[in-house]
Amino acid sequence: MQLSARNQLAGKVVSINQGEAIANVELDVAGQRLVASITVEAVKELGLEAGSEIVAVVKASDVMIGVK
Repeated sequence: MQLSARNQLAGKVVSINQGEAIANVELDVAGQRLVASITVEAVKELGLEAGSEIVAVVKASDVMIGVK
């Protein structure tokens, strides 16, 4: 599948914290932690589990930047 989104980050699923309707999927993207909130149905449809290789696609109207 090809997407127009340019922010595509390859990584792996670290863990999945599943609620009734929403699951928080913790990802490791080049050593950085990223958490995606998706539906439990999507987790099942994608067959996600710890260790799954994924591509996180980020499409947002706002991006905040902070400094240390």
